[in-house]
Amino acid sequence: MPDAGSPSVARRGARTALLAIALAWAAVSACGSDWTPAELMRLLALGQARSAHFEERRFLSVVDAPLESSGELSFVPPAHLEKHTLRPKDERLTLDGDDLVLQRAGRRPLHMNLSERPEAAAFVESIRGTLAGDLATLERLYSLELTGSAERWRLALVPRDAGMAQILARVRFSGVQGAVERIEFEFANGDRSEMTVTPVAAQ
Repeated sequence: MPDAGSPSVARRGARTALLAIALAWAAVSACGSDWTPAELMRLLALGQARSAHFEERRFLSVVDAPLESSGELSFVPPAHLEKHTLRPKDERLTLDGDDLVLQRAGRRPLHMNLSERPEAAAFVESIRGTLAGDLATLERLYSLELTGSAERWRLALVPRDAGMAQILARVRFSGVQGAVERIEFEFANGDRSEMTVTPVAAQ
C-alpha cells in the first residue's frame, strides 16, 4: 500500500483537487448561463404601470456644449409610452400603439403613424420594446448583446436594417434586475445622447 507521503499519492491528491475545482467552476458557469436576453425580458415584463424622472444630455457635433433636458417618463404596458420634457422647454411625446404625437408649446401637434415610418418605429421600439420586455419585437429589429448579470446588466441593440443603421449605430441600456437606469443612443454621424432614469416610487 503506497505511503500517504509518497509522490504518487501526492499526485493523485493534486489531481483530485484540480478535478473538484473544475467541477465547481463548471457549476458556476452553468448557473451563469441562465442569464440571457429572454431572462432579462422576463424581469422587465414583470413591471406594471411605471413612471420615472429623466435627465438627458445630448452631444451634437454642431454645438460646443451638451444640450441638457429633464422631465418625466411614463410607460403603461404594453404599448403606451410618454416622454414629457419639462426643462428647458415644455414638450410632450406620446406613443400609443402605432400613433405618435409630438406636442410643443405654441405649436400645432405633430401626428405620425409608425406603420408608415419604419425608421421612426424602430427608434421608439428600442425603448418601448425594452420596457415591455418584448423580446420578439427587439430581435426582429435589432441584434442583441447582453453582458453582466441580473444584479448589474448592460444590453446593446444594433439595428438589423441597413437603412436604419445609417441613422442609428446602437442603443445601450443598463440597469439592475427589472429596472432600467440608463439609456444611451449612439448615432451614425457621431452624435449621441445619455439619459439617466430614476423611478418614481408608487404612491
